[in-house]
Amino acid sequence: MNALRNKVQLIGRLGQDPEIVTFADGNKMAKFSMATDDSYKDKEGQKVERTYWHNVVVKGGLVKVVENYVTKGQEIVIEGKLTNRSWDDKEGNKHYITEVFCNELVMLGSK
Repeated sequence: MNALRNKVQLIGRLGQDPEIVTFADGNKMAKFSMATDDSYKDKEGQKVERTYWHNVVVKGGLVKVVENYVTKGQEIVIEGKLTNRSWDDKEGNKHYITEVFCNELVMLGSK
């Protein structure tokens, strides 16, 4: 039996320009939010549209592509894996976040 895989593919638009983080060793990471849309009909037959927001993290060679070519509002396709992490803030409150670690990215259309 094949092992279970953690893989997600999303098509959507950037909600903001990517944030580029440069580490002391010179490596970089890109972070941005991405919106995907969905629609369905409710019990009364009315169309309901929803927007879902995803936190995306890019590392490695793709950071240069994101840094130079990807901007707010642009439609892209990403593929990666879901990750979860948590942290405690200064007041001791626990925070949780789900992120997509992107390993493939395709730009669609024009900016």
